[in-house]
Amino acid sequence: MLIQSHIADLQTATGTMRTYVHRPAGEGRFPAVLFYSEIFQQTGPIERAARFLAGHGYAVLVPEVFHELNPIGTVLAYDDAGRDKGNADKSAKDVQGYDSDNRAMIEYVQQQDWFNGNIGAMGFCIGGHLAFRAALQPEIKATACFYATDLHTQVIPNQPGQHSMERLADIKGELLMIWGKQDNHIPTAGRVKVYQELTDANLSFTWHEFNGQHAFMRDEGERYDPQLAATGYQLALQLFGRTL
Repeated sequence: MLIQSHIADLQTATGTMRTYVHRPAGEGRFPAVLFYSEIFQQTGPIERAARFLAGHGYAVLVPEVFHELNPIGTVLAYDDAGRDKGNADKSAKDVQGYDSDNRAMIEYVQQQDWFNGNIGAMGFCIGGHLAFRAALQPEIKATACFYATDLHTQVIPNQPGQHSMERLADIKGELLMIWGKQDNHIPTAGRVKVYQELTDANLSFTWHEFNGQHAFMRDEGERYDPQLAATGYQLALQLFGRTL
């Protein structure tokens, strides 16, 4: 399936948010997937992942997750300086800011003639957490979270009662939770905590733990595992194919 890409600068409660839209070329109506990047925003690996999903029949929106804190178009490098800046941005933006970002994207796709009415979410690293956060929105029918950071911690600022794990009752769609057992950002105890709370909340979710390191989906760097990445994409596509 051939795809096309364009930019939408969306107005949010905290300023303009550049959003990259990748979708099938030609006529048709397609489900949308809100796709959340790592702390580095839309890097080459994130763009390729988004275009891969678009090629399977989805309109994929990639927002600049730290748009309030950087000039439009900012892409951080996969180096120490980029990592330090991204982590600083993560600690500076409160989680409610992502809620208003989600509303802006949902309202945008609802106005498009290429949208079929069904929305899902997906993300890697902090993007896995932000996809999980998007699942709090009633329109989100399915969410694929890859090694979602900080669900088990208080790193991302939030107001009392607003931590993502404190709002599980708001999740109505199905969750796909994928982890790497050798991920030093999310230890076994953290994964166990998240699993138990999702189970106690009686949510609809599937859970997969692979022998992989953090960022095993990223097709750059020594932690990339192409076989696990292929399995991860297939699991996400199966979820979206059933629900969207």
